Amino acid sequence: MKPHHRIFFIQFAVAVSLGALVSRLPDLQRKFGVSESELGLLLAVMSTGVLCGLTFSVRFIERLGARRMAFITVFGASFFFALIPFMPSALPALPLFFIAGLFTGAFEINANIETDRHEALLGYRIMSRAHGMWSLGFFMTAFIAAGLRQAGVSIELHSVLVLLAVLISGSIVFSGIRSAPPRKGTETKKTPLVAFPTVGLLPLCLIGAAPLLAEGASVDWSAIYMRDVFAAAPFVGGLSVTLFSLCIAIGRLGMDPIVDRFNPRPVALTLLAIAAVGLVLVATAMHPVIALIGFGLTGIGCSSVYPLAISAAARSTDRAASVNVAALGQTTFLVFFAGPPLLGFIAEHFGIRFSYWAVVPVILAALLVSRALAPAASIAGGPEPVKTHG
Repeated sequence: MKPHHRIFFIQFAVAVSLGALVSRLPDLQRKFGVSESELGLLLAVMSTGVLCGLTFSVRFIERLGARRMAFITVFGASFFFALIPFMPSALPALPLFFIAGLFTGAFEINANIETDRHEALLGYRIMSRAHGMWSLGFFMTAFIAAGLRQAGVSIELHSVLVLLAVLISGSIVFSGIRSAPPRKGTETKKTPLVAFPTVGLLPLCLIGAAPLLAEGASVDWSAIYMRDVFAAAPFVGGLSVTLFSLCIAIGRLGMDPIVDRFNPRPVALTLLAIAAVGLVLVATAMHPVIALIGFGLTGIGCSSVYPLAISAAARSTDRAASVNVAALGQTTFLVFFAGPPLLGFIAEHFGIRFSYWAVVPVILAALLVSRALAPAASIAGGPEPVKTHG
């Protein structure tokens, strides 16, 4: 296994663990006897933990290195995700949601930093594929969970099986991780405890946040949109989420060579334009098939813009790469966290179609600041041209 493939597995393993829990939320809701709003509160607590992990984990990552942090964050997140279904009620599960989120936020920083450093060693981009492994893991675990639910497998047994799979495979894969050296000129300054975005980083934050807002609108509200607008059957409504997730995974897994060939900015411009077209199709669709096409286009358009923003932030030389990545992650996550409830408010007062229209200006704003993306020639940390890969 190549060194960067081991880093890919970090993304895949956490996605499998989180996806196993998310796919069984209806069962968890029934077991805990909570309403939709109370279940949303549990997820908000987990999101708060993720934000804290993104904010406060930088120093620990720099001190412990990629290999140790892979064991700590992946196994920690997987363990607490698996422990949640064994709680008798929502109250004792509350701190577990927060701790699992804490490990997940720290994993995000560790995986992104190490992916960027391996990009510098390889001389070609792998960030989008790394995030594609997250999307692929989430898609696969949701598909498997559907079969397990149909077969009547309990949520407790399901969580144990996933935990064992992650522990066994992770022990094999992570043992071979060797930390890549920092990029030249990016690790010379002291790492602060809390990472805040600089003024120069704000355009990248907007570029990263725009597709995440569209992603939240598509994942959280698409099935409701299909039901309310077209009175679609549950299976057809579920196709919107499935199609979006599949397209975003395919886009991420196949985009790196395209970025290497055409440079980040034109690729980001194209993807953001595709996302805008997809959102407009969803907002104006008069038939379910048109809406499904719109969700698929939105998935392709959202696929690699966020990874491109992360790569650009990591290559910035004003501060340590870990600090810039953490600052970008915190800022964009706030949008991802706050976006769906805001869109829900818009849908309730102005109609669910308008909630998709509301995302389009954010996509257009990201298009206007796309110059902030670094050219591909800087990917290896120097002036050398980028290598291509087959």
